[in-house]
Amino acid sequence: MRLARSGRLVLSAALLAAFACGDKGGTTPPGPPSALVKSSGDAQSWYFNNPLPTPLSVTAVDADGRAVPGVVVTWSVASDGGGVNPTQSTTGGNGVATTIDSVGSSSIQTVSATFNGLPSPVTFTAQATTPPTSAAVDIVNIAFSPARVVVQVNGTVTWTWGDDPTVHNVTYTAAPGPLPASSTTKATGTFSTTFTQVGTYRYVCTVHAQMNNGVATVVH
Repeated sequence: MRLARSGRLVLSAALLAAFACGDKGGTTPPGPPSALVKSSGDAQSWYFNNPLPTPLSVTAVDADGRAVPGVVVTWSVASDGGGVNPTQSTTGGNGVATTIDSVGSSSIQTVSATFNGLPSPVTFTAQATTPPTSAAVDIVNIAFSPARVVVQVNGTVTWTWGDDPTVHNVTYTAAPGPLPASSTTKATGTFSTTFTQVGTYRYVCTVHAQMNNGVATVVH
């Protein structure tokens, strides 16, 4: 602030702005939680008796919409089976709490999230179907199409070469256990893998650097 010629104090523009806006710079701690906001994981489609690929998460906020840490959130399956783990989680410094949801054997599942004093819970839904027992991948235009597939454990993925005379291969780079056998490098034909372990398998074509995104996800 500065002293005017009249002897009155004149507030600087910055100080006036601070008084006008209140303390919105994040220095004031948030108030008590008043709501839960869904952060991620709602409306997923997946497969019976398997955990959803994306965790369910909520953000606890106060009356001004600021994230509130340290809030104990209770998760429960409201309808149609399955389960969540953990059933209680505490919001972190960003106000977010998460859980892993496994869908059951019903086609639609509902999960609720709440905290003590919340008037009504937040609800997540998920749809489930039977996982496929086989999948097909075309190797065309120097790409895996589709790049990602899902099969049930003991299911088979078959790759079909379609870029003749350009050669390709299917080479595994990651697996939940030992790497499966990879294919030979060739221009025509097919190659198949039967997956006996649940998890994520990644593969590439070592001939073409851009073909580095192949994924086979094996579920129960």
